Amino acid sequence: MSDSFAELANRHCKPPGIAYQYGTAGFRMKADKLDPVMFTVGIVAALRSKKLDGRIIGVMVTASHNPEEDNGVKLVDPRGEMLEQSWEAYATTLANASSPEDLSTRIEQMVSALHIDVSKPAKVIYARDTRPSGPELVASLVDGLNATPGGSVSYTDEGVLTTPILHYLVRSKNTQGTAEEYGVPTPEGYYEKLSAAFIKLIKPVGGIQGELIVDCANGVGFIATENFAKHLNGYINLVPVNTSIDKLGVLNKGCGADFVKTQQKIPPSMASHLKPNQRACSLDGDADRLMYYYLDHDGVFRMLDGDKIAALVAGFLGELVQTAGIPKQSMEVGVVQTAYANGASTNYLSQRVPVQCVPTGVKHLHHAAEHYSIGVYFEANGHGTILFSSNALKTLKIYEPNTATQRTAVNTLLALTDLINQTVGDALSDMLLVEVVLAHKGYKGAEWDSLYTDLPNRLVKVSVKDRNAFKTVDAERRLVEPQGLQARLDDLMKMYSGGRAFVRPSGTEDVVRVYAEAAHKAEADELAFKVAGMVYDQAGGDPMTRPSEFL
Repeated sequence: MSDSFAELANRHCKPPGIAYQYGTAGFRMKADKLDPVMFTVGIVAALRSKKLDGRIIGVMVTASHNPEEDNGVKLVDPRGEMLEQSWEAYATTLANASSPEDLSTRIEQMVSALHIDVSKPAKVIYARDTRPSGPELVASLVDGLNATPGGSVSYTDEGVLTTPILHYLVRSKNTQGTAEEYGVPTPEGYYEKLSAAFIKLIKPVGGIQGELIVDCANGVGFIATENFAKHLNGYINLVPVNTSIDKLGVLNKGCGADFVKTQQKIPPSMASHLKPNQRACSLDGDADRLMYYYLDHDGVFRMLDGDKIAALVAGFLGELVQTAGIPKQSMEVGVVQTAYANGASTNYLSQRVPVQCVPTGVKHLHHAAEHYSIGVYFEANGHGTILFSSNALKTLKIYEPNTATQRTAVNTLLALTDLINQTVGDALSDMLLVEVVLAHKGYKGAEWDSLYTDLPNRLVKVSVKDRNAFKTVDAERRLVEPQGLQARLDDLMKMYSGGRAFVRPSGTEDVVRVYAEAAHKAEADELAFKVAGMVYDQAGGDPMTRPSEFL
């Protein structure tokens, strides 16, 4: 262990009694506990780049939809995708080193096991959202980059960005000058690419009528919304709300995509902006989730979540492929969902396209979507995107249409490949996509909503001492541990018309999530709170602090 390494590592020692784990969204917790994690993540990022012969690795500092006092960090692989799963364990191992000496030993073991040539150069880019804890955490990350064995680490601070823009930059920088070049590798290149595609798609239908109210969750999505407005040439009028990015304590508070999904109501700050028959959307704190909603003619709030987005865009894509005259077997449109998908959406989609259910987490959805020519994945929480396989892109570029109508359909599909950020779920890209589809279909919120009727559902969080005591199978739809609990759930579900419920541990915090749906809202609520009560009691919850709503 060199003196310089020891000096840097001693600034970022792990406090006793804390166990860190790289989860579905990287590391995420209260910001004041993250310093040692940031240091080791810097080392992991640089070693990952060295292992991949100097390809650029991304690091995003964000806690997405979490409260402002939280923060997090995740790594982005060269094609803009999530960190390769086998490396998550190494990130966890380094983060939990008990001392600089222990960390040095763990790094040596990692380098040996993965056959990393530390003399190779490394390149890392990083960005953060608007959280006040970001700058200090970035400084810890830089210390880790500088402490990496072998040195030769170059890094670039991309500043304050949405998470999807960082993913775009990583892929664009790594593919620049190749046959797979993804775009100009700058934030401006991102805005120009998506805006040009949007204008190309919307011009034939004359633009978007009226205003689109955009709830920016008081986060970095406001900056992106403002930048898009400058590039879209008036083809859509974006009206940003909740734009206080410099005010403390307001990020994601009472607003944003997660508020809309979990509370199933309009953010109070949006109420004065929205009129009957008008639609709006909410982003989350790092602009990778999107929730739509509208007020019907009676002024009643109607939510259009990730399931509704998947149904809208999958149907549109399928129609375009058919209109283009491309055989279905040459370009199959498929949808990937998680257990959180509303049962009504699964039934609707299954009658039209292949549907696959996978465990929660972007990495699972993304990988499954790659198996389709056009893979659509959206979680109910509003995170998702669409992937076009290399074969699909090749087919579209060389396909010879027989009619003008077919040519228009092919050109529309090609423009969509530029509008959609295929690296990760991107709230702004998805928003523009939804507006394009609605304009082409002539839909307002009510017509979109009428594709199917959601089964009433309820999501409940149960705080537990150890979330790892809950283990699932069948894409997280069934419990195998604690033993006997699933059988009790099965008996309970039989008591409700259309009853379905499942229990899964969170990937980011010590809570267990309960989802329930049934034919009627009162039944869905009752089922959810009965299951929550079972989980709380099973986990050894204190009867004195048992939430009153748990049955």
